[in-house]
Amino acid sequence: MHIPDGFLDTGTIVGTYVLSAGAVGYGIRKTREELNERQIPVLGVLAAFIFAAQMVNFPIIGGTSGHLLGAALAAVLLGPWASSIIISTVLIIQCLFFQDGGLTALGGNIFNMGVVGSFAAYWIYTALKKLPGRNVEMFRIFAASWASVVLASLAATAELALSGTVPFKIAFVAMMSWHVIIGVGEGIITALAVSFVRRVGFSPAARAEKA
Repeated sequence: MHIPDGFLDTGTIVGTYVLSAGAVGYGIRKTREELNERQIPVLGVLAAFIFAAQMVNFPIIGGTSGHLLGAALAAVLLGPWASSIIISTVLIIQCLFFQDGGLTALGGNIFNMGVVGSFAAYWIYTALKKLPGRNVEMFRIFAASWASVVLASLAATAELALSGTVPFKIAFVAMMSWHVIIGVGEGIITALAVSFVRRVGFSPAARAEKA
């Protein structure tokens, strides 16, 4: 899902950089207000885990790639603002040190994966909180994870199309055909990871229940 250099036009580059910078800047402020001292170290742990997960890429036609996103994992445990910071940090490191995603496209990648991915996951997770059933929590996490991947890839598709890089229909088919499948894997991994983290004692579930 990382967009490389040369795939976005100037207007899209500037627009996504502005949106991403604003979201991350506000996210830092909100995270300072929302997280307590016990939760702060989890930011680093999640960032390290997500960094490793995102390094496993699946090639997609048209010059892009797909991978596990991790935004839902962070959003469910720590909220969307903290998640956007974690994903943005991971993407910046990948871009600067591993050339995974272009520098000119960094704003777009942060917006797609860090902002869209995080908030899509959080909103869907909270929207499903009133569903009945014993195993609804696992389903909520799975659905939020799957949607975060699909909607983040949809945002990337729109940016590629707006930039004139590839027609929307072609980009849509290429991106969606992979990411609807990647989203299933992400949903399963995220549900298991959240369940494990909560079992070992870190359970900020009350945060995610706030609408």
